[in-house]
Amino acid sequence: MLSIIWHSRTGAAKAMAEAAYAGAAGRARLLAAESVEPADLLAASGLIFVCPENLASMSGAMKEMFDRCYYAVLGQIEGMAYATMIAAGSDGHGAQAQIDRIVTGWRLRRVAPPMIVNLGAQTPAQIVAPKLVPAAALSECRDCGAAIAEGLALGLF
Repeated sequence: MLSIIWHSRTGAAKAMAEAAYAGAAGRARLLAAESVEPADLLAASGLIFVCPENLASMSGAMKEMFDRCYYAVLGQIEGMAYATMIAAGSDGHGAQAQIDRIVTGWRLRRVAPPMIVNLGAQTPAQIVAPKLVPAAALSECRDCGAAIAEGLALGLF
């Protein structure tokens, strides 16, 4: 089963994760990064990581999930399918690169192009404000969730 692991401060990454979950149509688990344990990763057949970029890196809660689980699953999830979705204020590539670097150690296999949704938050007030993700981006998230869940079900990944 696909596990969609998310963290959000302003609602954007949560909305993206929920859209991917909706697209998976009952073939996924939606897990807050703060609650993920190594057993959750071992039980998954594929992973989508969804988080905001904060100060040019992934959010602290997502990093903590990787820190907490990394060594416990090392060598046990090699080849597992994964994808990423980043909610960004202006760039997103720092968080993307950080996640890719970490999962390289796990030897995961990217099965969808990186998704970065740039929300254009530039002022302090915009950065901390609740976010609305454009409908087109949420549609892409749904499609990604559906495609990965279907690929897992068909044994393609």
